[in-house]
Amino acid sequence: MPLTAEQAAEIEEQRAQTGTTRRAISEGMEEHLYKAHEVLDHGLIRVIDYMGNDSAITQAARVSYGKGTKAVSNDEGLIRYLMRHWHSTPFEMCEVKFHVKLPVFVARQWIRHRTANVNEYSARYSILDREFYIPKPEHLAAQSVINNQGRGEALTGAEAEAVLKYLRDDSDKAYDHYEEMMAEGDDDKQGLARELARMNLPANVYTQWYWKVDLHNLFHFLRLRADSHAQYEIRVYAEKMCEIVKDWVPAAYSAFEDYRMGGANISEKGLDCIRRRLAGEDVTQENSGMSKGEWREFEGMLG
Repeated sequence: MPLTAEQAAEIEEQRAQTGTTRRAISEGMEEHLYKAHEVLDHGLIRVIDYMGNDSAITQAARVSYGKGTKAVSNDEGLIRYLMRHWHSTPFEMCEVKFHVKLPVFVARQWIRHRTANVNEYSARYSILDREFYIPKPEHLAAQSVINNQGRGEALTGAEAEAVLKYLRDDSDKAYDHYEEMMAEGDDDKQGLARELARMNLPANVYTQWYWKVDLHNLFHFLRLRADSHAQYEIRVYAEKMCEIVKDWVPAAYSAFEDYRMGGANISEKGLDCIRRRLAGEDVTQENSGMSKGEWREFEGMLG
């Protein structure tokens, strides 16, 4: 479990507090505020704060004096228009701040999205917990033979058991040495500085951060990381965030799901091939003008 009894009590105390405000709120997001959603074996994600809702998007688009000047149906239509035509600025009016607990190797993928404000737990100042990500057996897989950055078939039997044993044993041994090097509580030793001792820890140790991002850039993150091709360990965080965002800005999320997650970008050559097929022409990779890789992706998109 990612939360101790003390941490759970602290969160419940936060959630019990109420107040009045004049700012726009989202009833769906209010239900998520401070709540810890468990991810992986020791991870979590929770909303610390947010700004705006669906009305904030349309208000910014119209630059109106109130939360909206049109009917709800017109607001939804405007949001879909903005999403359809890639008008991103109104979506930037909404922001959210997440508290995320995640393995270091997932954090290093995540930080590639350089459009957020991040403050990470300091292992120079504090001591990291003895918490390591150990995959479930069904998530152990061999290297893909067709994708250099993907997984293939699942490992089974003795090989899977050996891998799990290596992961557990190496993690525990590394943490034992981490503690020994720092010599916390041992007055007979100087102890290595925390900022140096941490370099011995493996990439599956858990870290934590606050991650604040606007809705436009969050949608970009989710489009990539909630995709079925994304690595499982970051995808489960993105999928949980999708559930939260759907409750926060339902109209915007519906448009995002339709145009970004469920839609597809088609090249000029791809569009030409579709037109030729609709006209009854037999279009193949050889006469399409596409490379084999492009053609394979095009065929996959059409199902």
